[in-house]
Amino acid sequence: MESSFRFPDLAYQRPDFAAIQKGLTARTEAVRAARSYAEIRDLFLSFDREWQQVSTQLNIAYIRNTLDTTDAFYEQEIAAINDAIPTLTPYSVAFNQAVAESPFRPELEQEFGGQLFVRLELQKKSYCEQNIPLRQQEARLTTEYQKLMATAQIPFDGQTLNLYGVQKYFEHPDRDVRRAAFRAYSDFYHKNEPRLEQIWDELIRIRNEMGRNLGFENYIPLGYMEQGRTDYGMQEVASFREQVRQVLVPLCQKLYDAQAGRLGLAYVCACDEKMVFPDGNAHPAGDDDFMVEAARKLYHTLSLETGAFIDFMIDHALMDLKNKPGKASTGYMTSLEAYQAPFVFSCFNQTIFDMQVLTHELGHAFAGYMAMRSQPISDYFSESTDIAEIHSMSMEQFAYPYAEWFFGKDADKYRFAHLQDAITFVPFGVAVDEFQHICYAHPELTPKERTYEWHKLEQKYMPWRRYEDDAFMERGGYWYHKLHIYLYPFYYINYTLTTMGAMEFKKKFAEDRDTAWQDYLRLCRVGGSRSYLETLACANLSIPFEPGAVERSCGYAREILLREAAPWKR
Repeated sequence: MESSFRFPDLAYQRPDFAAIQKGLTARTEAVRAARSYAEIRDLFLSFDREWQQVSTQLNIAYIRNTLDTTDAFYEQEIAAINDAIPTLTPYSVAFNQAVAESPFRPELEQEFGGQLFVRLELQKKSYCEQNIPLRQQEARLTTEYQKLMATAQIPFDGQTLNLYGVQKYFEHPDRDVRRAAFRAYSDFYHKNEPRLEQIWDELIRIRNEMGRNLGFENYIPLGYMEQGRTDYGMQEVASFREQVRQVLVPLCQKLYDAQAGRLGLAYVCACDEKMVFPDGNAHPAGDDDFMVEAARKLYHTLSLETGAFIDFMIDHALMDLKNKPGKASTGYMTSLEAYQAPFVFSCFNQTIFDMQVLTHELGHAFAGYMAMRSQPISDYFSESTDIAEIHSMSMEQFAYPYAEWFFGKDADKYRFAHLQDAITFVPFGVAVDEFQHICYAHPELTPKERTYEWHKLEQKYMPWRRYEDDAFMERGGYWYHKLHIYLYPFYYINYTLTTMGAMEFKKKFAEDRDTAWQDYLRLCRVGGSRSYLETLACANLSIPFEPGAVERSCGYAREILLREAAPWKR
């Protein structure tokens, strides 16, 4: 592994997929012919190292494509990769199945743990050859959606803005400006509704067909498998959503009622939700570079581990955070495994969102950084998706004591607005999850009927939501903006499940910082080497599906918010 690399200087070369396929076939035969554990172990680890090199090249292409979705070279590379990867799946399944059936499996389990074979079994169960062309079609559609979002050009305030740029105005102190900005945002989706409907319609058809090819009624069981869920299912998720409806929806209504009082309004409209204080929200105390340097100071103060981590990220240019034309409208962390390096991508917009990026995405990155240095195989470098967001959301909470470094005199505003947003987000998050269940379970719905289902979910989980005279949003158009629905099916519930863990960590961090940090480090180091429930236990976190779990997890945050939600007087 090179120690002096910088991401912008890394060379990219498209992997030789034919050679990978040939190598997998040869390795599969060698595994079946192996006569000792040493042979099996060497074959398994050598392929793991080789795949780390391949995945690094794939992620370099992905990152550079999202950095500039108009770059023709990387657009073509992503198209080629999306076509090639599904064709490799039968060969990787065969290799992994040979490993799983090896007489030396007990020795592999003893050295690497049983979770490895749980993952291999999930891969086997979720694969069938008929789905290869369907996955290729799915990738083309999701790429089209992402490019459509990234290349948005919204005329506003004498400028041409992208989706992140116009959202900055949702916090403008002038309500007429907020209203106009929200309408411009809405109009973009309304204008593109016909194609957005078509893409979603096709994705539902394709994904449901993939599920049926595996013997399921629709895509939902396959979607759960693709999220790596092995110790809970739809029933547990539905019970969690109901807890949110009963416990958090009334709390959120109180918070928005208090916000309306602060703003001098009869009620909060959608265009007002981000405007938390009548004298203006917190804004970063400096430019983009100032925020990064403040993050360096934060992570050096937080712990020795995070100090080394942030230096690594900055020194190797592993963050691209500034908003630019053509840049994908998203935020993510991914890994360059051959360099044991996380990469963080986002689009700053000079709001409290920037601080969330520097804690949320860097929370993901820190977890990856630690797992890649703690776990023996790349299967364990990343955790299951329902654990991953605990790292990021908890890191957001750990940063609260240092908010002055980012916001100066507005630090208390940041802390309150951020905590309120963390809680009020949860009903929206479970609505996104239920919406997907409805769409895949009822493919007979027309596009307009699906959109109306979102309208009904807003009434169920967000009864405070009002759109005034915006007919498109009123009939349910808000769901179109949530890219996870298109790109990452059934992922979004993870943000809400893990909010519970983050709120627990918030309370523990306030009561016993050292113990909380050690629990968090264990959570990061364990990576994907344990199941969901086992990982929660490892970090001393409770199970969010259990009766009363939502109320217990969010109780501390509730106390803070209700105490401080009265008209702001600081």
